[in-house]
Amino acid sequence: MRVSLRTLAALLRTLPPAVLLAATVAAAAGCRAAPAATPPITPGTDAAPREVNVIARDFSFEPGIVDLVPGETVMLHVVNAGLVVHEAVVGDMRVQDAWEAAEGAAANPPPGPTPLVSVPPDVAGLRVVAESGQRVDTRWTVPASAADGDPWFVGCHVPGHWQLGMVVPVRFVGRDGLPLASS
Repeated sequence: MRVSLRTLAALLRTLPPAVLLAATVAAAAGCRAAPAATPPITPGTDAAPREVNVIARDFSFEPGIVDLVPGETVMLHVVNAGLVVHEAVVGDMRVQDAWEAAEGAAANPPPGPTPLVSVPPDVAGLRVVAESGQRVDTRWTVPASAADGDPWFVGCHVPGHWQLGMVVPVRFVGRDGLPLASS
Protein backbone atom coordinates (compact mmCIF):
# COMPACT_ATOMS: atom_id res chain seq x y z
CA MET A 1 0.00 0.00 0.00
CA ARG A 2 1.40 3.36 -1.02
CA VAL A 3 0.69 6.37 1.14
CA SER A 4 1.32 9.92 -0.02
CA LEU A 5 3.44 12.24 2.09
CA ARG A 6 0.39 14.49 2.59
CA THR A 7 -1.65 11.57 3.97
CA LEU A 8 1.23 10.45 6.19
CA ALA A 9 1.69 13.98 7.57
CA ALA A 10 -2.04 14.22 8.34
CA LEU A 11 -1.93 10.86 10.12
CA LEU A 12 1.12 11.83 12.18
CA ARG A 13 -0.65 15.02 13.38
CA THR A 14 -3.39 12.88 14.91
CA LEU A 15 -1.02 10.74 17.02
CA PRO A 16 -0.46 11.62 20.69
CA PRO A 17 3.03 13.10 21.28
CA ALA A 18 4.14 10.10 23.40
CA VAL A 19 3.29 7.65 20.62
CA LEU A 20 5.02 9.83 18.03
CA LEU A 21 8.15 10.03 20.19
CA ALA A 22 8.21 6.25 20.76
CA ALA A 23 7.82 5.59 17.03
CA THR A 24 10.60 8.05 16.20
CA VAL A 25 12.98 6.47 18.72
CA ALA A 26 12.19 2.96 17.45
CA ALA A 27 12.72 4.01 13.84
CA ALA A 28 16.01 5.74 14.65
CA ALA A 29 17.26 2.70 16.58
CA GLY A 30 16.54 0.48 13.62
CA CYS A 31 18.48 2.75 11.26
CA ARG A 32 21.55 3.06 13.42
CA ALA A 33 24.49 0.94 12.31
CA ALA A 34 26.69 -0.80 14.82
CA PRO A 35 29.66 1.35 15.82
CA ALA A 36 32.81 0.67 13.88
CA ALA A 37 35.52 -1.27 15.65
CA THR A 38 38.53 0.69 16.85
CA PRO A 39 41.11 0.46 14.10
CA PRO A 40 44.28 -1.46 14.91
CA ILE A 41 47.26 0.63 15.87
CA THR A 42 49.75 1.32 13.13
CA PRO A 43 52.79 2.90 14.81
CA GLY A 44 53.58 6.39 13.62
CA THR A 45 56.79 7.28 11.82
CA ASP A 46 58.62 10.54 11.17
CA ALA A 47 57.08 10.63 7.71
CA ALA A 48 53.60 9.59 8.87
CA PRO A 49 52.93 10.27 12.57
CA ARG A 50 49.99 8.45 14.15
CA GLU A 51 47.15 10.74 15.23
CA VAL A 52 46.42 10.53 18.97
CA ASN A 53 43.55 12.54 20.47
CA VAL A 54 43.37 13.51 24.14
CA ILE A 55 40.26 15.45 25.13
CA ALA A 56 40.40 17.44 28.36
CA ARG A 57 37.10 18.11 30.09
CA ASP A 58 36.29 19.64 33.47
CA PHE A 59 37.80 17.43 35.17
CA SER A 60 38.62 14.29 33.21
CA PHE A 61 40.39 13.05 30.09
CA GLU A 62 39.16 10.98 27.17
CA PRO A 63 40.08 8.32 26.28
CA GLY A 64 40.34 6.54 29.61
CA ILE A 65 43.64 4.94 28.53
CA VAL A 66 46.13 6.40 26.04
CA ASP A 67 47.90 3.76 23.94
CA LEU A 68 51.44 4.56 22.77
CA VAL A 69 54.09 2.51 20.98
CA PRO A 70 57.63 3.11 22.32
CA GLY A 71 59.71 4.80 19.62
CA GLU A 72 56.76 5.86 17.45
CA THR A 73 56.11 9.42 16.34
CA VAL A 74 52.65 10.76 17.08
CA MET A 75 50.74 13.92 16.29
CA LEU A 76 49.16 14.53 19.70
CA HIS A 77 45.96 16.56 19.47
CA VAL A 78 45.05 17.98 22.89
CA VAL A 79 41.51 19.34 22.73
CA ASN A 80 40.24 21.38 25.66
CA ALA A 81 36.50 20.74 25.77
CA GLY A 82 36.30 22.26 29.25
CA LEU A 83 35.53 25.75 30.45
CA VAL A 84 38.92 26.40 32.09
CA VAL A 85 42.54 26.04 31.00
CA HIS A 86 43.87 22.46 31.09
CA GLU A 87 47.09 20.73 30.25
CA ALA A 88 48.22 17.26 29.27
CA VAL A 89 51.47 16.25 30.94
CA VAL A 90 52.77 12.91 29.64
CA GLY A 91 55.33 10.98 31.68
CA ASP A 92 55.96 8.77 34.68
CA MET A 93 55.28 9.75 38.31
CA ARG A 94 58.60 11.64 38.58
CA VAL A 95 57.35 13.86 35.75
CA GLN A 96 53.86 14.18 37.24
CA ASP A 97 55.26 15.00 40.71
CA ALA A 98 57.62 17.63 39.27
CA TRP A 99 54.79 19.45 37.46
CA GLU A 100 52.48 19.15 40.47
CA ALA A 101 55.13 20.82 42.68
CA ALA A 102 55.97 23.51 40.11
CA GLU A 103 52.35 24.46 39.51
CA GLY A 104 51.37 24.13 43.16
CA ALA A 105 53.70 27.01 43.92
CA ALA A 106 51.66 29.12 41.47
CA ALA A 107 48.29 28.23 43.06
CA ASN A 108 45.47 30.80 43.03
CA PRO A 109 46.61 32.67 39.92
CA PRO A 110 44.37 35.30 38.38
CA PRO A 111 41.97 34.08 35.66
CA GLY A 112 43.59 33.33 32.34
CA PRO A 113 46.47 31.14 31.23
CA THR A 114 48.44 29.23 33.80
CA PRO A 115 51.50 31.09 35.10
CA LEU A 116 54.77 30.32 33.42
CA VAL A 117 56.34 27.48 35.34
CA SER A 118 59.03 24.99 34.44
CA VAL A 119 60.74 21.88 35.72
CA PRO A 120 64.25 20.50 35.17
CA PRO A 121 64.69 18.95 31.69
CA ASP A 122 65.30 15.43 33.06
CA VAL A 123 61.75 15.35 34.53
CA ALA A 124 59.95 17.53 31.99
CA GLY A 125 58.17 14.79 30.00
CA LEU A 126 55.79 16.33 27.50
CA ARG A 127 53.52 19.22 28.53
CA VAL A 128 50.79 20.72 26.35
CA VAL A 129 48.65 23.61 27.68
CA ALA A 130 45.31 24.41 26.03
CA GLU A 131 42.84 27.20 26.73
CA SER A 132 39.10 26.49 26.83
CA GLY A 133 37.92 25.52 23.35
CA GLN A 134 41.45 25.32 21.97
CA ARG A 135 43.12 22.41 20.15
CA VAL A 136 46.89 22.21 20.39
CA ASP A 137 48.76 19.86 18.05
CA THR A 138 52.19 18.59 19.05
CA ARG A 139 54.43 16.27 17.06
CA TRP A 140 56.27 14.02 19.50
CA THR A 141 58.41 10.89 19.40
CA VAL A 142 57.68 8.55 22.29
CA PRO A 143 60.99 7.62 23.93
CA ALA A 144 62.02 4.11 22.84
CA SER A 145 62.77 3.21 26.47
CA ALA A 146 59.45 4.54 27.81
CA ALA A 147 57.99 1.11 28.61
CA ASP A 148 61.16 -0.04 30.42
CA GLY A 149 60.54 1.97 33.59
CA ASP A 150 57.68 2.98 35.84
CA PRO A 151 54.11 3.40 34.57
CA TRP A 152 53.26 6.56 32.63
CA PHE A 153 50.24 8.83 32.86
CA VAL A 154 48.59 11.81 31.19
CA GLY A 155 47.75 14.33 33.89
CA CYS A 156 46.67 17.92 34.42
CA HIS A 157 48.49 19.86 37.13
CA VAL A 158 46.65 23.15 36.96
CA PRO A 159 46.20 23.60 40.74
CA GLY A 160 43.57 21.18 42.04
CA HIS A 161 42.88 19.38 38.74
CA TRP A 162 44.98 16.25 39.48
CA GLN A 163 43.17 15.87 42.82
CA LEU A 164 39.83 16.10 40.99
CA GLY A 165 40.79 13.07 38.88
CA MET A 166 42.35 14.60 35.78
CA VAL A 167 44.68 11.68 35.16
CA VAL A 168 44.59 8.62 32.90
CA PRO A 169 47.13 5.84 32.42
CA VAL A 170 49.33 5.36 29.38
CA ARG A 171 49.40 1.79 28.09
CA PHE A 172 52.44 0.88 26.05
CA VAL A 173 51.66 -1.43 23.17
CA GLY A 174 53.82 -3.23 20.65
CA ARG A 175 53.85 -2.72 16.92
CA ASP A 176 51.05 -5.29 16.78
CA GLY A 177 48.87 -3.10 19.02
CA LEU A 178 48.91 -5.62 21.88
CA PRO A 179 49.88 -4.41 25.37
CA LEU A 180 53.50 -4.93 26.31
CA ALA A 181 54.11 -7.14 29.31
CA SER A 182 55.47 -4.27 31.44
CA SER A 183 52.46 -1.94 30.97
